[in-house]
Amino acid sequence: MLVLASASARREALLRQAGIGFSQKVAPEVDETPKKGEVPRAYALRMAIAKAQAVAAEHRNAYVLAADTVVSLGRRILPKATTAGEVQQCLRLLSGRRHQVLTAVALLIPGAKVRTRIVATRVAFKVLSADEISNYADGGEGIGKAGGYAIQGRADAFVRYINGSYSNVVGLPLYETVALLNGSGWRIANSG
Repeated sequence: MLVLASASARREALLRQAGIGFSQKVAPEVDETPKKGEVPRAYALRMAIAKAQAVAAEHRNAYVLAADTVVSLGRRILPKATTAGEVQQCLRLLSGRRHQVLTAVALLIPGAKVRTRIVATRVAFKVLSADEISNYADGGEGIGKAGGYAIQGRADAFVRYINGSYSNVVGLPLYETVALLNGSGWRIANSG
């Protein structure tokens, strides 16, 4: 049995796109506050493991898959925007700059240690006008998204280039996730 430790519709859609079914989808309850001085890579990894462990406590005999995506500018972790104002703040920071999208994937296997992967993708945004930022924020698409944008939506028009996994920027690096599952004894043929 595979349990997805996520409330993300994007992660669910990406798994289904890759032919991976799961028995249940459970939203983990964890404190997502970064620790003082915590760097983006360490934060993403800590969050993915914490989410997997929180769900595994209730699903002891299941494979539990969790992920956490972070948008970073250097050592700075951008928030998952909760308001249009936060979306605008994030987009102003990202405008005309390169940033990194990190996703940590954690797989808890019954009777085994947690296995993890971290994937980094570089993304460069064009210089955004005040109107572009305002219009995007007002549309609500960036709410709840790391860095205040969804690359699979209207924000794709902001991207000058991407270096790395596109699905990682959406929220789950498929190549690495499938490899992690297969390397841990889970087979896509098991999915349903």
